[in-house]
Amino acid sequence: MKTTSPQGRSELSRSDGGPVRLLVVDDGSALTDLLSTALRYEGWEVHTADDAAEALRAVRERRPDAVVLDVTSPGAAADLPTRLRHARPGVPVLYLVAKDAAAERFAGLTAGGDDCLAKPFALEEVVARLRALLRRSGAAAARSAASLIVGDLVLDEDSREVSRGGTEIHLTATEFELLRYLMRNPRRVLSKAQILDRVWSYDFDGRANVVELYISYLRRKVDAGRSPMIHTRRGAGYLIKPAG
Repeated sequence: MKTTSPQGRSELSRSDGGPVRLLVVDDGSALTDLLSTALRYEGWEVHTADDAAEALRAVRERRPDAVVLDVTSPGAAADLPTRLRHARPGVPVLYLVAKDAAAERFAGLTAGGDDCLAKPFALEEVVARLRALLRRSGAAAARSAASLIVGDLVLDEDSREVSRGGTEIHLTATEFELLRYLMRNPRRVLSKAQILDRVWSYDFDGRANVVELYISYLRRKVDAGRSPMIHTRRGAGYLIKPAG
């Protein structure tokens, strides 16, 4: 069993003020590392387990606030969600299933899973599903639930207002979506392809220069006259992080 410490800042925390604790049950594949990294960027504490026995032990010892269970993992038994619930009553379980696997999806939900997500999936969707499960279960308390905060930059997802250091910033709809995507992934380098897929939903027939253009628009509004927060990693992509 492996534990990764929280990194970044989360909009959710435990009622005692500590970070949300998650358990990822997978067979130790590359997916485990990807999931753990994405969840850790949310500021959550992540534990991993390779099989059913290890998962049950982790639930009893670590007392996670939610579980991500890959049903396609060789170590995942069909009744594992039910057994996890017996070990920790009320813990929400997000079931990962194979694409178009209706039987697995049905089995997961009837066995005690709270939500199902088919592969392949965007890591951002896993995070969004977990946020919803945590709020519904009452396992975590929302902290500025509609706000994303990176340094002195604040984005309100409900009112669509953005400010830095208390000064309001006016953005177009596309600029807002681009900034929101960056702020949901603080300190993470996002490629042009990832940004095109997430913000524009298609690849613009290779016209990746649209990303460069909108990054420049954001910089003029977010970083103008201030220490820069939006950075370029040449040949890799862009990231946002607190200034300084």
